[in-house]
Amino acid sequence: MYVRIEDLVFSYTPKTPVISHISLAVEEGEIIAILGSSGSGKSTLLRLLSGLEMPNQGNIIVNEETLCSNQVFIDAEKRHVGMVFQDYALFPHMSIEKNVGFGLKKMQKQARDKRIHEMLELVNMTDRKRSYPHELSGGQQQRIALARALAPSPNILLLDEPFSNLDADLKMKIRHELKAIIKMANMTSIFVTHDYDDAIDIADRIIYLEEGKIVHEERVDSKRKTIQH
Repeated sequence: MYVRIEDLVFSYTPKTPVISHISLAVEEGEIIAILGSSGSGKSTLLRLLSGLEMPNQGNIIVNEETLCSNQVFIDAEKRHVGMVFQDYALFPHMSIEKNVGFGLKKMQKQARDKRIHEMLELVNMTDRKRSYPHELSGGQQQRIALARALAPSPNILLLDEPFSNLDADLKMKIRHELKAIIKMANMTSIFVTHDYDDAIDIADRIIYLEEGKIVHEERVDSKRKTIQH
């Protein structure tokens, strides 16, 4: 398996576990939805995967690299994890092309410019590369946030409630765009949501989380939009 989460436990206070003995395996290129209500622990799980929190116990292995265990903890900036936040977190003072290229500073200029162009092509935003975030719609900002996260070729892409700032009509359109872009990039992805429609439209598999525990798992048949138990 490309991603392995093994017996993960995390709590902010000793008596109240937020994540309770979670184990999960993800195949390369698979899109996983973590579905749960507010307080279920789904966003905390992303923070553990990204290295923003340290678990009390358990292992996280991605692409055969141990990111954390009893003996190992790799810092967030060294994990090769892409992250798309709820508010997209674009830099308002930077153009779109500079936002996309933000994580590519170590590349030579020619290679960096080529990668930025590839990412803008992937999200169909080449014509807006000179624009600034405030000049874009919510859906366009989300595409740029996705391009920026994918640009450094991360091992895994994490998305935290990616549709929470979009209205209902735009959300339906963007769901299909997002899935198509992730699949074209062949990117292993985990996203959290409280919306079942988000999960079934995008995910290959849905993991239900309640009180920090996996309580159910379903596989989505994308052709028929039905669930395989």
